[in-house]
Amino acid sequence: MNDASVVRPLPAREGAGGRRRRSRAAAPLLLVLPSLALAIAVIGYPFYEIVRLSLSDVSRFGQVRGFVGLANFSRAFADPNFLAALIRTLEWTVAVVGGTVLLAIPVALILRLDFYGRGLARTIVMLPWAISLSMAAIVWLWSFDGDHGMVNVTLQQLGLLGGNVQWMARPETAFPVEIAVGILVSIPFCVTILLGGLSSIPGDIYEAAAIDGASRAQSFRHLTLPLLRPFINIAIVLNVIYVFNSFPIIWVMTKGGPDNSTHILVTYLYEQAFYLGRPGLAAAVSLAMLAIVFVFTMIYVRMQGREEPA
Repeated sequence: MNDASVVRPLPAREGAGGRRRRSRAAAPLLLVLPSLALAIAVIGYPFYEIVRLSLSDVSRFGQVRGFVGLANFSRAFADPNFLAALIRTLEWTVAVVGGTVLLAIPVALILRLDFYGRGLARTIVMLPWAISLSMAAIVWLWSFDGDHGMVNVTLQQLGLLGGNVQWMARPETAFPVEIAVGILVSIPFCVTILLGGLSSIPGDIYEAAAIDGASRAQSFRHLTLPLLRPFINIAIVLNVIYVFNSFPIIWVMTKGGPDNSTHILVTYLYEQAFYLGRPGLAAAVSLAMLAIVFVFTMIYVRMQGREEPA
């Protein structure tokens, strides 16, 4: 067979097809480009500024006076109040998230039942979610007032207290009270997630378990908990990220006092930046918090990946 008889594709047609393929591949990128540019402008520039401030000597009025490297990070980690706030943040997060999940599970199980007034009960449970954290903290601050608060009056009428207790003025009581308030305001969000999980569990499996002689406790242990575990994991991770950065409750109720005994990282950061005039140190603390939250976010992403069907 002669070479002339061999049919070869035209170079021009091959080039046109390649351009069409490249156009189709670039179309999705062009569609997301405006959103990507907006995200870079809204997130990227502030992040750049925080990094720049954390590496600079900054006056209390925000004037950058020079590059200092990691000096702000060294000052933060050398401050005993920062280390105490870091440990207290972990205690705050574990206590609030753990207490919230433990209380939200039975509440969600009760609200799943079909009983008269269930709609009203769900509304009452979800109502605190509609109130801002600052307003809720103010109400609880009034309730725990040492002289005229509702808590002291009620406990004295029940015979549990012999006199007024200055709840928010004592380090040994202020932080536990704030943890209790944090649990109460976090329950609605967690209950919402768990109710969604419970609604996805078919009722047929409980009927089959009852026919096989399983008790309610056994059904809860071997059916409800395993099927609800993905939603519990999501609730834990989202609440960890949410509670870790929670500012209003502690700041409104004690502002980190008394004697810095209730500071967590976010209130410590706020005090350093706006009360003590140390923006560079505050920027360094914010980056340390970002690193911790990033770890929690990666855990959440990995959990989501495991729950997706293969």
